[in-house]
Amino acid sequence: MLRIDRATRDAIVAHAKRDHPDEACGIVAGPEGSDRPERLVEMVNAAGSPTFYEFDSLDLLRLYRDMDDRDEVPVVVYHSHTATEAYPSRTDVGLASEPDAHYVLVSTREHGNNDGPVEFRSYRIVDGVVTEEEVDVVEQLPAPGAPAPSGSES
Repeated sequence: MLRIDRATRDAIVAHAKRDHPDEACGIVAGPEGSDRPERLVEMVNAAGSPTFYEFDSLDLLRLYRDMDDRDEVPVVVYHSHTATEAYPSRTDVGLASEPDAHYVLVSTREHGNNDGPVEFRSYRIVDGVVTEEEVDVVEQLPAPGAPAPSGSES
C-alpha cells in the first residue's frame, strides 16, 4: 500500500494537469528504508511528448546525487497519461528500474488541465510484473515510528 499525504498527492495531480497535454513526471524521495514519500521533485519531461516521458539524464544524475547526500531513495516515481487510463504501458514496465518504488500514474484524459477528477493509481513493478496497490491518502504522514492515523481516505 502507498500511504501519501494529501498535499503531495495534490501537488502530483497539479503537476500532471499543468503539463497536460504532455506527460508530466517526477519523483517523491524519502528517507532510505522508510517507504515515506516526503520530498516531491518535479522533473521536466525531456521527451516533451503527450505519449511518452523521459527524465533528462543530467537532471536525473543530479537528483540521485542529491538523494544520496540526503540518505534518500525514490519512494514514488510518477508520471501522467494524457489520453489513456492510469495503467503502466509496456514502455513504462520496461523502464521501471526501482523495484522498491511505488509507480504512480495520473490520468488526465478526461478533463485535461481543467478542473475535474483524475485517475490516481499506484503500482509495484518488479521484474516486469505489475501489481496494483491501494493508495491511502492521509492529511499528514505520521511521525516516523508512530502508528498510522485513523480516518484516512483512499
